[in-house]
Parts: sequence; C-alpha cells; structure tokens
Amino acid sequence: MNDIRQLKMQVQRQLKRDLERANAYFNKTFTPPAINYAVRGVKAGVAYLERNEVRFNPVLLVENKQAFISQVVPHELAHILVYQHFGRVQSHGKEWKMMMETVLGVPADIYHCFDTQSVQQQFAYQCNCQTHQLSIRRHNAIQRGNRQYICRRCKSILTLMG
Repeated sequence: MNDIRQLKMQVQRQLKRDLERANAYFNKTFTPPAINYAVRGVKAGVAYLERNEVRFNPVLLVENKQAFISQVVPHELAHILVYQHFGRVQSHGKEWKMMMETVLGVPADIYHCFDTQSVQQQFAYQCNCQTHQLSIRRHNAIQRGNRQYICRRCKSILTLMG
C-alpha cells in the first residue's frame, strides 16, 4: 500500500515538472489536470480533454514504475496540453508529437510496451472445432446480447465455456 502511495506522489511530481516545462515553453499557464486511477485492462492511461482529467492504470503503474512515470504520464499530459493550446486536433498528430518531443523532451511513442498479462481478462468460448479466448469487451457485448461471434473455421456461434 505504501508503494502505490509513493508511486502516486512520483506521478504528481512528473506531471508538475512537465507542466512547468510547457508553461515555460509557451510562456503561459496551463490548467493542471485532475488525476484519477480508474483505468483497467490493457490501457495504461487515458486523457479526458473536456474534463481536463488524466486517468492511469494503477496495476500497470505498480508493475512498471519508472517506465510508466517517464512514458505514460507525459503521453497523457501532452493530450491535455495540446487540447488547451491548439483545441481539438488529431489525437496523435503533429501537435501532440511536437508537444512530446520538443516541449516535454520524450519520444512520441503512441503505444506502451508493458507486459499486460496480469490485466488482460480473457474468457474461454467454444465453437464446434476449438476454444477461443475473447477479451472482456467482446465477452460483455455477448452477455448484453449486442453481439455474436462466429468461428472463421467452422462457422458456428461461439458459446461461453463453463
């Protein structure tokens, strides 16, 4: 528990440093985003532009510590900064890339390379010829009755095992 509190403090410090860099670069004061740790699954972070909020995955933060703080925190903050400065533009477009590389001084990587084994929820589904592992998103769509999935090989509908 102490570990997560320490990591959250490091996230705050990284955000503060990156905000100061952006403020100095553009000679203006950006509004700091709210921070939330409600992201689940394989996403490391998400920026909610209109809410001025960044959300992080606490499991991936704990598992990847420094790499998470040095890569994911500036990545999500860059989305917020771009929105505040340029308005609505392409998500990982030239403005975001400039914000990452020129202003924040980090590589403009779009995807993280963290091991997501511990956060991937898979559900076993059966067809007439094999077992399929479906993501939680597909599983939930099936459970809500919104969707059916069909095996490409035998063309039968997948059904939940167990």
